[in-house]
Amino acid sequence: MSLCFAGRAGPRAYAIRYMSRIGYLSRVARRAALIGLLSLLVLVPTAAFPYDTRSLTAIVTHVVDGDTIYVRVDGRIEKVRYIGMDTPETKHPIRGKEPGGEEATALNRRLVMGKTVRLELDVRERDRYRRLLAYVYVGDLMVNAELVRLGYAHAMTVPPNVAHASRFVSLERQAREAGRGLWSRSP
Repeated sequence: MSLCFAGRAGPRAYAIRYMSRIGYLSRVARRAALIGLLSLLVLVPTAAFPYDTRSLTAIVTHVVDGDTIYVRVDGRIEKVRYIGMDTPETKHPIRGKEPGGEEATALNRRLVMGKTVRLELDVRERDRYRRLLAYVYVGDLMVNAELVRLGYAHAMTVPPNVAHASRFVSLERQAREAGRGLWSRSP
């Protein structure tokens, strides 16, 4: 099949030539963009990014109860709910004070009050109450896990935040078997 009619190129020939030029240009543009991106990553110092987007450093300003705190992060106050566990209530409008709630709050206060903490975020960053959801670390100690290990919290998995779910279930089982914290009250 010929692309020319009486020595002249037809519209299909022009389209083929145009498409080949666009393909060439897009390859060149893709290469240029990739080179630009790589050079940007090499040239921008890592100090411009003070922390990983999944981890924040904060100072604890107030302990609400065993699983909720207020922190100062980047100059603002955030309410933080611990992920993966739940402690008995101390100020619930319907249930009131639950057994073990005061002890869990006191332990949480001893662990975090006034300290610099690292907040490790999971898949979902906030709950329906707009609280920041986090695994809270003081140094290398994960406070969420410590409260469960000592028996002052239950493992509570709420998908999609399940990064440490099996660890919390195991720690709860150990606390229950050892009769620690809340489990010392159980028959």
